[in-house]
Amino acid sequence: MAELIKLFEENPNPRQVEKIGNVLRKGGLVIYPTDTVYGLGCDITNSKALQRIARIKGIKLEKANWSFVCADLSNLSDFVRQIDTSTFKLLKRALPGPYTFILPGNNNLPKDFKKKKTVGIRVPDNEIAKALVRELGNPIVSTSIYDEDDILEYTTDPELIHEKWFDLVDIVIDGGYGGNVASTVVDLSTGYPEVVREGKGDLDIL
Repeated sequence: MAELIKLFEENPNPRQVEKIGNVLRKGGLVIYPTDTVYGLGCDITNSKALQRIARIKGIKLEKANWSFVCADLSNLSDFVRQIDTSTFKLLKRALPGPYTFILPGNNNLPKDFKKKKTVGIRVPDNEIAKALVRELGNPIVSTSIYDEDDILEYTTDPELIHEKWFDLVDIVIDGGYGGNVASTVVDLSTGYPEVVREGKGDLDIL
């Protein structure tokens, strides 16, 4: 049964962040705010948690295309093959921000993602999301809970999100009302930017 925890983006409570981090480490699922829509996430290294999300989303884990939510770009080389200077400058210019960048994965990806040739990297401009990643010590695998067929309030209002997801996740973080426009997805895996999905991010950065 999901617990509803209130956090303020300006100054997320460290004790609550630590508590949520412990839940993630134990295989828990957390719904949390980003700079776009609310996301459903778990520890990138926990196979059981990843399988739980796959079941919720109704897909096979090996076919899932989820984002790796990071606190910054310092651990990029842990998961991504070496990128050129122009690509790195683009990432620095855009992040943190409402973008997901698809990049070529390397051989160090967690075991459940070993067969992936690419990985989506997110650094949201949201202090709650970044605090969770820093507390956990590695990225959070994340997928949007936004559904275009859903009643809008059920994907933007934390209390209604909690009501809907109560039996499916372990924690819902109330970080205020979320957005209803997902991130802009840009594929950089081929060496030049290709917009896969237009979202909240400004395409002028490309």
